[in-house]
This record gives sequence, structure tokens and C-alpha cells, in this order.
Amino acid sequence: MEEKNEKDERSGGDLIAGRNAVAEALRSGRPIDCLYVARGGRPGSLGALTAQAKRRGIPVKETDKRKLDRLCGPTEHQGVAAAAAAKEYASVDDIFRVAKERGEPPFILVADGLEDPHNLGAVIRVAECAGAHGVILPRRRSAGLTAAVERASAGALEYVPVARVPNLAAALEDLKARGVWIYAADMDGQPWCETDFSGPLALVIGSEGTGLGRLVREKSDFVISLPMMGKINSLNASVACGVICYEILRQRHGVKTK
Repeated sequence: MEEKNEKDERSGGDLIAGRNAVAEALRSGRPIDCLYVARGGRPGSLGALTAQAKRRGIPVKETDKRKLDRLCGPTEHQGVAAAAAAKEYASVDDIFRVAKERGEPPFILVADGLEDPHNLGAVIRVAECAGAHGVILPRRRSAGLTAAVERASAGALEYVPVARVPNLAAALEDLKARGVWIYAADMDGQPWCETDFSGPLALVIGSEGTGLGRLVREKSDFVISLPMMGKINSLNASVACGVICYEILRQRHGVKTK
């Protein structure tokens, strides 16, 4: 999986390699998802780039030279590369602004630790199709807005504001303070089809491997579940997201079941 993701980043053309190129990207304020730094790199300009990235809240990932070689291909990376975002991140305020402009109670998706860019792109696509006002991601333990995510979203990324926050649990508390109810999709919750989704809400989708983080689950007002009738105990995150989002859409638009 790691090598597949690396290939996606290269083919998307959103990787900036070399100290001067990375320094210029940071200086210009270009949206950067993360900084890759060769493990055991020397101080000097590399240390200055790392410090600058951290001041901007950009995750810094130490990696070995072989991985950087694979990421950058024939480009000389000089021990550093930056993954540029395919789109500038929005703020949580921007998401609320969209809801206000539409005259609708906020409907927000929160992705807790979705590291697969194809899954994240699919979630953003669901958000756009189901009428969600935006998506919130954690700064760490999450795929960023890479070219692979953009492709998987099938164009939805152009229309859905995506905010990135340093602490997801704190962000949920902020949403609750703004009157938003938090619904977390996880095991052992109340049935999704018996849940009232009519008010302002945020739907939290956990990662495929570990599900919801402990604090995120604790901060949620409700835990909802989909029935699992087969031998596998979970759905792909974007599939589960789609099922629940369309129940939210059904209720909000007053579509009656026969």
C-alpha cells in the first residue's frame, strides 16, 4: 500500500523536491500537506526548512533516502521533499458559511484517520453528492488533499470545502459549542435507520483499520451502526459513509419510505 500511495503522489505531479524548491514553496505560502525529510539529515538549510514547516503546522515525516528516491524519481531531492496540496484548505468557519448561505442546518463529515487517499477522495465525493457542507480532517494520521485524493473525488474536491484541524477531539468540542450534534459511526451503536438526523450534525467516519479514536468516540453525542449480516464485521469507510449520508439526505428532504 505504501508504494502504491507513493506512485500516486508522483504521478499527480504535486511533489516538490530539493531544498531551494521546497524553501520557495514554503516562502510563497503554497498549501503543503507534509514535508518529507531524510532520516539523519544534516542541520543547516534542512533544519531551517523543518522549523519553518512546523511553524506553519505542516506535518514533518522522517523517512529513509530510498523512499525519497522512489517518491522523487529522477529529481534530485537533497534530502527533502514537500507534498503540495491539490487544493487550498478551508476553515471550519468556511464550512458554516456554506451552510448559512444555503439556509440549511450544518451537515459536516469528519474523517478520523482516513489514510488511504482513494477512500478519502470517495468520502469527499459522497459529501458533495449528499449535500454536506464540508469535510473536516485531522492534521496528522490522515491523507491530505493530494492529487490521488483529487482524482478519487471525481471533481467533488472543487465544490466541497475541506478543513484540517490540529486536534480532532477539540474540533468536535468546538462544533458542539456551535450547536452541532456529533454522530459517530462505529460498532455497537444504535441502528442508523432509527436515528433522527434532522438537526445540525457532524457525522464522524473512522479509519478502516482502527475505527474511531477513543477520545473522538467519547466526544460524540451518539454512536450509530449499520447491520452486518455476513462474516465480515465492517464496510469500507466510504461505503458506510454513503449509506448513512443518504439516510441523512432522505430525512432532511422529507422523502417518505413506502
